[in-house]
Amino acid sequence: MILPSTPKWLAILALAASLCACRSPRIDITVENRTGAAIELLEVDYPSASFGADRLASGAEYRYRFQVRGSGPIKVQYTDPTIHQQRQATGPELHEQQAGTIEIDLLPGGRIEFHPTSTSSP
Repeated sequence: MILPSTPKWLAILALAASLCACRSPRIDITVENRTGAAIELLEVDYPSASFGADRLASGAEYRYRFQVRGSGPIKVQYTDPTIHQQRQATGPELHEQQAGTIEIDLLPGGRIEFHPTSTSSP
């Protein structure tokens, strides 16, 4: 079938394509360094993968988006260079097809808080 190449037809095709596009469920993570000092070797593990940064300045945020494959807890660890000690914590359980946001706050004294928001399984 040959369609006329008019702006009207192109707009209709674009609209149809956007309505049919599938969006995979994703988790948006923000890691915020509120420790009062820079940290090193940040690593966040989630089911089937991980991400991280070599260094995160005091007051800085690190954002990441991923799709969950499998099930398991989210874990975070980093090195506190002022005392040369590794800090770590285990957060909420994640499941395949889950969507939402999680804020991870790195706090003074090695405390780590997880704040999941609007996390759901379709």
